Amino acid sequence: MSDVKSAPVQQDGSQQGDREKAVNAEIERVNKLPSNSSYAIHRLKVLTKLRHLMSIKRTTSQDEELELLFASLSI
Repeated sequence: MSDVKSAPVQQDGSQQGDREKAVNAEIERVNKLPSNSSYAIHRLKVLTKLRHLMSIKRTTSQDEELELLFASLSI
């Protein structure tokens, strides 16, 4: 028997692991952009906020903020 735990299912049916992978892939993509790019700097701040919100136990308002951030990034 495997000890691997499945990622918790979100309200929309997606798994937390899928979102984490998407955020990590986007961070890798943005890190390849010029470091002085205002787009890259802002995008990394938003992605860091997303990663933080995904890692903590969230309040209702933090859940809403997380969903809004995902919607605005389109990832």
